[in-house]
Amino acid sequence: MRITTIGTGTAAPHPHRAQSGTLIEVDDVRLLIDCGSAVVTRMAELGLPWADITHVANTHFHADHTSDIATLVYGWRYGLLPPRSAPAELIGPSGFYGLLQAMKLVFGEALLDPPPALTIVELPPGADHPLSDNVVLQSFKVPHTPESVAYSVSGRGRRVVVTGDTGFDPALAVWAEGCDVLLCECSLPDALALPTHLTPRQCGTLAAIARPKQLVLTHFYPPVETEDIAGQVAEHFGGSVVCCHDGWSLELEES
Repeated sequence: MRITTIGTGTAAPHPHRAQSGTLIEVDDVRLLIDCGSAVVTRMAELGLPWADITHVANTHFHADHTSDIATLVYGWRYGLLPPRSAPAELIGPSGFYGLLQAMKLVFGEALLDPPPALTIVELPPGADHPLSDNVVLQSFKVPHTPESVAYSVSGRGRRVVVTGDTGFDPALAVWAEGCDVLLCECSLPDALALPTHLTPRQCGTLAAIARPKQLVLTHFYPPVETEDIAGQVAEHFGGSVVCCHDGWSLELEES
């Protein structure tokens, strides 16, 4: 299993961070979690297989997590010669189908037409959704927007949990308990704390409950980047912590 943080930024335009996007590769599964602005271009810059993404799973509907869906689909159709023929699956929480239908009003009625053939899946929290014989996706409701979910990706004896945007919720940490990687949003400093996002100290508290083998932090608004993020996390969590950047990657060997 390989994890690559493609976009580690937020709704705030940033010179070095694309908006939200993470690639998880297991065998033939290439799962893109969230697809915010500049994510597809960043994949091309990093030499990542944007043309071969098999699944796209969105955590919620904010623009910094969804705005490049059309870029990706049109890249498959018009940016390749010949156009991509392999099918792909678009996954999201309740209301995702309606979001994609609304996107057609902006980007054209043919947005979701083949090629490639696109399957749309609304995944209820707690349900298992096989991506292949060896890889399973599961979602968990989190406090951000009414539809927001975190995702768990399990395959080859490894488990990665991606929080998406979330406020502090001990139940999320319990659900993530013992995962190999907890990829956690880390949006704001304490002085700007909101109930719908996490601070570094809250990330540390969640990790102290979840006890991941590695805590990987992403989704940084500029004010939090001036903080001692790792030091504040360490007040609560003594394990491994990474503040990732666009293009950071980790390979997990089969367990």
